[in-house]
Amino acid sequence: MKISARNQLKGTVVEMTKGATTSHVRIDIGNGTIVTASITNQAVEELGLVVGGPAYAVIKASDVMIAVD
Repeated sequence: MKISARNQLKGTVVEMTKGATTSHVRIDIGNGTIVTASITNQAVEELGLVVGGPAYAVIKASDVMIAVD
């Protein structure tokens, strides 16, 4: 598979928390850096995600916002 998003971070699934319709998937991309994604439970199943398995965090954002108090 090829994808246009350039921010592809390879890592290992370290935790998955399943909810009613979505799961929070945590991927360790190295040096203790964890990326968390919320995806549907169906996507978890279709991708065959398992704790300890390889996965990519693919980041595609059109805007980055910053705020301060």
